[in-house]
Amino acid sequence: MIPLSFAQSRIWFLNQLDGGAGYRIPLAYRLHGELDHCALSEAIADVVERHESLRTVFPEADGQPHQVVLDADSARPPLPVVVRSEAELGDALRAAAGHVFDLTTEIPLRAHLFRLGAREHVLLVLLHHIAADGWSLTPLLDELAAAYTARRAGRAPHWDPLPVQYADYTLWQNELLAAEDDPESLAGEQLAYWRRQLDGLPDCLALPADRPRPPVASHRGGTAPVSLGPDTHRRLLALARQEKASLFMALQAGVVALLTRLGAGTDIPVGSAIAGRTDEALDGLIGMFVNTLVLRTDAAGDPTFRELLGRVREVDLDAYAHQDLPFERLVDVLRPERSAAWNPLFQVMLVLEDGPEQTPRLPGLTAVEEPVDGDSAKFDLALHLRERAPDPELAPAGLYGNLDYALDLFDPPTAVALVTGGPGWWRRRWPTPTCGSAAFPSSRPASGRGCWRAVPVAGCRRGRVLPRCPASSRNRPPALRTRPRWWRAARFSATGS
Repeated sequence: MIPLSFAQSRIWFLNQLDGGAGYRIPLAYRLHGELDHCALSEAIADVVERHESLRTVFPEADGQPHQVVLDADSARPPLPVVVRSEAELGDALRAAAGHVFDLTTEIPLRAHLFRLGAREHVLLVLLHHIAADGWSLTPLLDELAAAYTARRAGRAPHWDPLPVQYADYTLWQNELLAAEDDPESLAGEQLAYWRRQLDGLPDCLALPADRPRPPVASHRGGTAPVSLGPDTHRRLLALARQEKASLFMALQAGVVALLTRLGAGTDIPVGSAIAGRTDEALDGLIGMFVNTLVLRTDAAGDPTFRELLGRVREVDLDAYAHQDLPFERLVDVLRPERSAAWNPLFQVMLVLEDGPEQTPRLPGLTAVEEPVDGDSAKFDLALHLRERAPDPELAPAGLYGNLDYALDLFDPPTAVALVTGGPGWWRRRWPTPTCGSAAFPSSRPASGRGCWRAVPVAGCRRGRVLPRCPASSRNRPPALRTRPRWWRAARFSATGS
């Protein structure tokens, strides 16, 4: 039997608890022009046939899930056409995107086509996170466009065979991590690093919430838009380059400073996603490779922003060099206080998306991303940002994104105050990087409501301030190397590129 990868195991477990509410990926695109429904249906089937991860189910044997790859014919997804008006579209998309996958029998991909008019359609492709991550969208959309182009011309797509499939990666990962008891092995070395780095970590942050944390998280969420202008973007990039850091590191330092100023303490762990594709053979695969790093920063002593950025840089580069150990395995080994009320090891997530937003390039059609309202929150706070002009040859044009927040803790006005007040002091203070975080305003809402307070959590252990850590039967695919190309970590490097 083919085991699950560590990331898949955690998602499978969470899916059993709540139906995977926070682990569905809805991709919706408005298509304007002459659409060939048959070609589009065939193209989706072509991509599913090419990637085993999209036609894998996860039945249990003796209480343990395993992967079963279905043949292409039995896994062919339908593409139903539903006629809807513009007024009905939003509700129809939400209903389709809220589908609860039965991963034991159902492939982790569904497709719907909503017909608004003769030349106006909306395509929804719903993926389960157990089979895909953010990086997967590039091969998915590129290959969907190539297959649609071919099918529209009356032929099957022609592409080179994939060097490996996701099940090969799973077996390689399990083999690699089986040696973690050997302190000189890659897994043993990385496990020792994370034990040191996260020793004494607080169970959860005392965030400035509107109400105490409930004993069981509902995962109901809201979203507030975020925008940073070109001038702030330019200053951040300039400071990052001066300090041989990255834009992500500068943003992380800002988040750490803000949380410290708002009463979360000086021992601040922030979660961040990393591609997890440590070999070129994995670049073109659709699958769940992304890993989560816990980036723990010591903000004690009222450091200047430049000093705080230096601490962040050191922590992040060390973490990138030890990125192979899956977050799920880290949780198993460190055994933090497990609670249904909070995410283990960190509760605040920061993501800087790589590159511009993607849409399928289908011949004869203009594709525009169609928003799908979400109502789930995996973390207390999750800040997602993207550069408006990520090309280094172009002038900085600002950053935009959204803050996802848990409605268990935050009212919408509080979240809005975070994304308006927070960027406000970013704009005011980042031009003066020698300023300490104690000088930052607390961004209290103008209404005077006392929502900016650190709310203690019953049973939540506070940790000590961290020490400064020094830098320090398928066969295993030959294409997968043992040592990671850690510099690939979310395109961040010591040069700030």
